[in-house]
Amino acid sequence: MPFVEEYVDVAVVGAGHAGCEAALACARLGLETVVFTVSVDSIALMPCNPNIGGSSKGHLVRELDALGGEMGRVIDRTFIQSKMLNVSKGPAVHSLRAQADKAEYSRAMRMVLEETDRLQIVQGEVTEILTEDGKAAGVRLYSGAVYHARAVILCTGTYLKARCIYGDVSSYTGPNGLQAANHLTDSLKALGIEMYRFKTGTPARIDGRTIDYSRMEEQKGDERIVPFSFTTDPETVQIPQVSCWLTYTSEATHEIIRSSLDRSPLYSGAIEGTGPRYCPSIEDKVVRFADKERHQVFIEPEGRYTSEMYVGGMSSSLPEDVQHAMYHSVPGLEHAKIVRNAYAIEYDCINPQQLAPTLEFKKIKGLFSGGQFNGSSGYEEAACQGLVAGINAAMELLGREQIIIDRSQAYIGVLIDDLVTKENHEPYRMMTSRSEYRLLLRQDNADQRLTPLGYEVGLISKERYEKLLWKKEQIRQEKERLEKIMTGANAITQAFLERYKSTGLKTAASLAEILRRPEMKYEYLKEIDARMPDLPAEVTEQVEIDIKYDGYIRRQLKQVEQFRRMEQKKIPEDLDYDEIPSLRLEAVQKLKLCKPVSIGQASRISGVSPADISVLLIWLEQKKNKSGESLWKKN
Repeated sequence: MPFVEEYVDVAVVGAGHAGCEAALACARLGLETVVFTVSVDSIALMPCNPNIGGSSKGHLVRELDALGGEMGRVIDRTFIQSKMLNVSKGPAVHSLRAQADKAEYSRAMRMVLEETDRLQIVQGEVTEILTEDGKAAGVRLYSGAVYHARAVILCTGTYLKARCIYGDVSSYTGPNGLQAANHLTDSLKALGIEMYRFKTGTPARIDGRTIDYSRMEEQKGDERIVPFSFTTDPETVQIPQVSCWLTYTSEATHEIIRSSLDRSPLYSGAIEGTGPRYCPSIEDKVVRFADKERHQVFIEPEGRYTSEMYVGGMSSSLPEDVQHAMYHSVPGLEHAKIVRNAYAIEYDCINPQQLAPTLEFKKIKGLFSGGQFNGSSGYEEAACQGLVAGINAAMELLGREQIIIDRSQAYIGVLIDDLVTKENHEPYRMMTSRSEYRLLLRQDNADQRLTPLGYEVGLISKERYEKLLWKKEQIRQEKERLEKIMTGANAITQAFLERYKSTGLKTAASLAEILRRPEMKYEYLKEIDARMPDLPAEVTEQVEIDIKYDGYIRRQLKQVEQFRRMEQKKIPEDLDYDEIPSLRLEAVQKLKLCKPVSIGQASRISGVSPADISVLLIWLEQKKNKSGESLWKKN
């Protein structure tokens, strides 16, 4: 029977947030790329929360943009509310969050894909990964069509053997009732890929016209909006915003849930997959935090042109009748009409320890993986993995060195390192606490950290790169100027300091010393600095942070130096851990499974102790190569 047969460079399976970034990266780097989706209408779909960013996730989007990704630019064009979180705390945890118009975001991203040269969109279900001599060779569709490819990137999200459940209702569909991908899992298992079964959930959507907002607290956006993308003109995002609303569960809500737990698939055993600990269902919250009298509920619009509202904080898999009673017990939702029931969704994903830090499968050359398929949760985590997988697939086909972003460079590095190194038995969620160097990895300096790498890869234009170099030079010059300019303990300076409730001077001090005071801001210095240059806000922000946190930054940079020394001690790919005496059996098993690329990565593997690392270091030091150099020296 005849079938369609085509030849491309890269085949991307899935067009969610990971698939879009992977496909765009490959096409923009000059490779003929095809991206497959079960529905063209689901490109960049937001099946759960209608927002981009948030605590730590805002960092990821900024970093993705700095590397040349697309998510930041699209949300800047389609947001309906924007807020900088954690502004009362230090700059390390400031994080941008934007409420999205879900339909417009999906539409805008689809248009970007459609307008990208060398990128083809195909609606169809991929059922088989083709390989030749242990290398990825293409994909086969349910229709029988074959697309030969030199690299394949798996970004299947939550669609593999997906099952949506609430109460006794169970349907084998993907999110939002879309078609599930029911055949690819068998092909992956046949290739020897270890699979997990995870779950996530989403709350009900309600008709905004049936909400009593007078019983809720209005949540407005920021007066001055900060864009996600470093390329977005800040003036273009100063637009009218839509409000969100805050309410709370009640004791009545909790009693309804407690009395219905035996009907919850989560507690009856009907759901087998492991759910995200850091994004629990409302059933989980009531059980695990029994001492809490109430939980926050955020009512968030799904878009400008719909009355549908998202009930944040109340995801559930309880039966339909219980959901109605539960939501109606929340102040302001007494008469709310449910548009879509809450549900849990189970899906197949992989054990990400099968991946190298480049997101390429260790056992199958040319096969890459990104997104929720790697056992993570969240749109932002998915998009970052998709971009890295796309870049590295392209680098491999172009004969260039693949990139590895380490933990000291970016939150993206922390995310990928945690996935491929540590044992994750639940969907992985990014958090600021996971980063050891978070004062260095701020969202405001993501461009300084990663845009040079994006330029080297080929996703950042020369014009954008030169603009960054100009910005860095302006920061350097202004910091140097403030360190040199002195002000005396005169009447003008003392009056200035008194005005801002700051201690007076006894001797002369530099403007930088004054700026280091907690109560001081860069803009205040204008009163005693007649020669202050007129600099962009993005420059003065960096100047202020760098000067105020100089001591802490220096300390963390020393920690990074130590970290990098361990990362530079490379481990040969063919090292036989069974040969190393005194290495514990558990460590041998874990090291053989993970195959770390460096001593640093080996030290972060669960089950590998500091004593095991010492044994490994001594063994490698003793095994000199013929040139007399240590095997673990930097390649």
